[in-house]
Amino acid sequence: MLLIDCEKCTACAVCESSCAFAAITVLDDCAVVNENCTLCGACVENCPEEALRIEVAEKRQQEDIQEFSGIMVFAECRHGVIAPVTYELLGIGRKLADQRKVPLSVTILGHGIERYCDSLIAGGADTVSLVEHENLAQFREDIFAQILACIIREQKPEVVLAGATAIGRSVIPYVATLVGAGLTADCTKLEIREEDGMLLQTRPAFGGNIMATIECPHTRPQMATVRPKVMAPAVPDPARKGQILRIEALAEELRSAVEVLESVQSDEDQVNIQEVEALVSGGRGLASEKGFVLLRELAAELNAAVAASRAAVYSGWIPYPHQVGQTGKTVSPKLYIACGISGAIQHAVGMQSAEVVVAINRDVDAPIFNIATYGVVGDLYEVIPELIRQLREVKK
Repeated sequence: MLLIDCEKCTACAVCESSCAFAAITVLDDCAVVNENCTLCGACVENCPEEALRIEVAEKRQQEDIQEFSGIMVFAECRHGVIAPVTYELLGIGRKLADQRKVPLSVTILGHGIERYCDSLIAGGADTVSLVEHENLAQFREDIFAQILACIIREQKPEVVLAGATAIGRSVIPYVATLVGAGLTADCTKLEIREEDGMLLQTRPAFGGNIMATIECPHTRPQMATVRPKVMAPAVPDPARKGQILRIEALAEELRSAVEVLESVQSDEDQVNIQEVEALVSGGRGLASEKGFVLLRELAAELNAAVAASRAAVYSGWIPYPHQVGQTGKTVSPKLYIACGISGAIQHAVGMQSAEVVVAINRDVDAPIFNIATYGVVGDLYEVIPELIRQLREVKK
């Protein structure tokens, strides 16, 4: 952590001006650090009074690392349905398990969910740890975390994977804290280092400007949440055989500080841009929310869904469930039409795996053209109506 000695600090603001992340401000004659701090050390090096220092916690060396073996996947169940990211995790989990020559297990919590065990085994799991109870019908972070932590302590997997979804991002950090393990969030790539079997976890860092590869050499399990739609699910094999372990949760694990009064699935949650084959996406270049009326018209002709960049969402032109990018969703449709989107890396990481990318932008130097399969330089308010007209002519 970054520590500031206010007795030495003269409020000269050198640290504030040298911070590239707006993490330091001078208030009441002393510098104050906020959550944007990345511990890059620039402020420490530039402080003329030596009033700042970075204190690093002593690394904890876990003594029983060699006892951990196997890959575990947390199977997320929402509204009584297995989240698609679960099968994507089984796909990469199977590859990691085969490389390490260890079993792949999956843990699923809920009520009335035993019917999914066969599909999880067909998707690649060797073992399904099934925990069923009426108290698990609704997601409650503390109950799920306590049960998952108990199973991890008993089974001792060397790797634990979960989806970087709302549920995964909520419960998995809780679990990592309970078991004292490291966690890499929002991964886009996982691989095993051959020489020592270490899990290499790659994720965007510094606002998506670089890709960082992280490892956890001193603790087990190695835990990671993975972005949906970046891993390919394994081809289901109905002939695969596996074992189902029915685990009974303890009474104290089922007690929660949270009372769920009602669970309501909003209409916006029905918009799943990750599960469609074609997307028409709009950005800042639309200039206003009226542009999405035009995009919806084009999407209707293509049987596509409408998506957006962060700039369009932050401008209030379209709700967040439509957002593609580092802070939105990762998509991999067969067709992605980017309208008025510059193509900054924060957006590109969310859509660059699309099979065909069509970019429409009047800026010939827009980065989106470096990704695009086909590019159209022009005013989208002239290009899209003509595209709609020609699509209708072809259909006739």
